[in-house]
Amino acid sequence: MTEEYKTFNLGDWQLQSGEQIKNAHIAYQTFGDPKSPAIVYPTWFSGALSDNFWLIGEDKLLNPQKFYIIVPALFGNGQSSSPSNQPTPGPFPTVSFYDNVKAQHELVTKHMGITHLRAVVGWSMGGAQTYQWATQYPDFMDIAVPFCTSAKTSLHNQVFLEGVKSSLIAVKKSRSAGSGKIGLNRETAESHSWTEEEKDVGLKALGRVYAGWGFSQAFYRHKLYETVLGFKGLEDFMVNFWEKWACSKDPENLLVLLQTWQNGDVSQQEPYSGDFEKAMASIKAKTLVLPAKTDLYFPPEDSEYEVSCMKPGVGTLDIFPSIWGHWAGGPGDSKEDVKWLDDKLTRFFKINQGDEVTKLADKLHSTLE
Repeated sequence: MTEEYKTFNLGDWQLQSGEQIKNAHIAYQTFGDPKSPAIVYPTWFSGALSDNFWLIGEDKLLNPQKFYIIVPALFGNGQSSSPSNQPTPGPFPTVSFYDNVKAQHELVTKHMGITHLRAVVGWSMGGAQTYQWATQYPDFMDIAVPFCTSAKTSLHNQVFLEGVKSSLIAVKKSRSAGSGKIGLNRETAESHSWTEEEKDVGLKALGRVYAGWGFSQAFYRHKLYETVLGFKGLEDFMVNFWEKWACSKDPENLLVLLQTWQNGDVSQQEPYSGDFEKAMASIKAKTLVLPAKTDLYFPPEDSEYEVSCMKPGVGTLDIFPSIWGHWAGGPGDSKEDVKWLDDKLTRFFKINQGDEVTKLADKLHSTLE
């Protein structure tokens, strides 16, 4: 697959926070025929567009021969509008999942001319956007599949992210201003400039903090980093997997994504006004929720509650029987989990294909009348 991508200009993009991104753009990549049923598949924390390719292929449910697959990038990922591609250093506005999905809806409807989606699917922050789509535009899709994620960032998840964020900004001699906030002095452009040493120390610290969360205790106990991923030992894994991943990122971009993640909550939009149960009950798309048994920050118990808030017949829960922790849902390192996920997607789409046929028949009937 090619790594070339396109951008769609959004103009000065108004945000939920009351701020705006000047001359904003959203980066995206597509696969397949635009005339095929469309699926939106958003990016995740730190992920580039190409980091979503592992679930796309002619041997998978996300088959470009059958679907038109749209991969949009989060604000802050370095490809869509982000601190790293702004004209000058300085404060980046506070963005939410709502702002991201609103931009994706603009891309899909106004730029691509699509009036309905077959599905929205996503892992981690991509899954949070899937929930956002399902509550923000409930009539716009037939199917939603959020995996290893949540519709509302839990308190425990916020605490985990506080550790990740604080390890990064400590090198700037700064501390967190609280969950959902950053903490660095946002009044000067200089505060956004990172020396190479600050990047090296701060990002490596972030990578080591994240290492204890991305995979489960059992993953480390069974030393899958050696037997499956091929590293020579724990320190080799810490340096050449986690530190390497972290050092490939821009620190300011990560801070924007962390802030977006910590503030995740589908009820923080009209007409829900903070009523989480009401927001979840608004979902109309057939929804397959797939948590991982050993995910340390998106536990199955949270997903069970989310599904219980949906109307009868809307939500289905299944659990990755995996010791890969959060990584069971992506980004493709566990081949067994990729197969499990793709099998579940294939079965769920097949079970719910009647909805699509019915809608097409209704549309045809309406046209003939």
